[in-house]
Amino acid sequence: MTNPQDPQDIPDSQDVPGAGDAPGGTAPVAPPPGCPAHAGPALLYGADYLRNPTESYQRMRKEHGQVAPVLLESDIPAWLVLGYREVRQVVTDTQTYGRDSRRWNRWDEVPSDWSLLPWVEHGPMLYLTEGDEHRRRSAAVSDALSAIDPFELRNHCERFADWLIDKFAGSGKADLVRDYVYSVPALAMGQMFGLPEDRLEYMAEALTVSLLSTEESMAAKERAATGVEELVAAKRESPGSDVTSRFIQNAPDLTDEQLIGDLMAMMAAGLPATSYWIGNTVRLMLTDDRFAVTLAGGRRSIGEAMNEVLWADSPLQNVIGRFATRDTTLGGQRIRAGDLLVLGLAAANADPLLWPDSTAGYAGNNAHVSFTGGDYGCPAGAPELGKIISETAIEVLLDRVPDLTLAVEPEELQWADSLWYRCLVSLPVTFTPAPVTD
Repeated sequence: MTNPQDPQDIPDSQDVPGAGDAPGGTAPVAPPPGCPAHAGPALLYGADYLRNPTESYQRMRKEHGQVAPVLLESDIPAWLVLGYREVRQVVTDTQTYGRDSRRWNRWDEVPSDWSLLPWVEHGPMLYLTEGDEHRRRSAAVSDALSAIDPFELRNHCERFADWLIDKFAGSGKADLVRDYVYSVPALAMGQMFGLPEDRLEYMAEALTVSLLSTEESMAAKERAATGVEELVAAKRESPGSDVTSRFIQNAPDLTDEQLIGDLMAMMAAGLPATSYWIGNTVRLMLTDDRFAVTLAGGRRSIGEAMNEVLWADSPLQNVIGRFATRDTTLGGQRIRAGDLLVLGLAAANADPLLWPDSTAGYAGNNAHVSFTGGDYGCPAGAPELGKIISETAIEVLLDRVPDLTLAVEPEELQWADSLWYRCLVSLPVTFTPAPVTD
């Protein structure tokens, strides 16, 4: 089996024809600005983009190279970083590409009701910090997460999964998005963070809606902040062994506003991404013959499907982002100080320079950028916890109802309107009714 090209062997942007000034070659060629063939910015929203993001990324790469000018909702200009090496370059060069959104040079064009505003506007959250402050707060997050026992987490997830499946097992049908995919990670998050049971649905809904491209996004984020504020107050009064209590203890110099912001960031990073990892993996296993033949009891195939989803159907598609600290060039494009760069994680994972053999499989290769990377990437331990939750949820589902069948044609499945995530609106299935657990 052919593995993708080693990332170290991929030429730098200035060496890739089409990504710099060198003509010729087989890589996508980006016409110089001002040339009649030069295409305008691509839309990173709308029906065409939502219908097939992969096709959109391929078109952008062909027209512009590894870094493409795009328009976000409300036609706000930005750059989409499509190339694998270019994404790696941006996330590792913290001197040139910062996280503080106050650097952005387009704030005067952003409407007050912009749907992406909740997670782009400057605030007290960890992911908007830089330098020593970021390292200090990130270490506190990692310390709090490291205390989670992976075996206990798996046991909790098995219990949650069985309880949820019992609710629909006897009916022979379910919408896995509504009945399962969101609920297992939500229950796990509640267990980890010490959320009261009667607040789980509230927090899951608020965080999920805040990350959709709708007019409800800002109000949903404010609801989530209220829920976390209540949680912090409760844990100050009565601490426990949960992540929230440990984080409060590990970061005594943070204000309540900063504590709330960092806890929200942890929850928002973990809950939707884990849910969508489960949903996208189950969809793949139900629609791809390679996995369908081992659907019943093929546990090895679950890990392979999960890894393939991270490469080919990443739950986290794009990240806003990075902001240039100075004038520079990237992928042959002139980047101005203050420009916003959207990290195209899904596009980078599909970079043809990384996969010169389009028939190569993904087995055994974990060099994807689905969890970003660099100093400002996911805190240590977070992806591993998400994997435990996702893998356990899928294993229990297939053990309990091994003859799952998609209830609609694959092309009838609908995807949520989100720049950030690739996620299904529903996943209807049928199966032989199964007994409930004792």
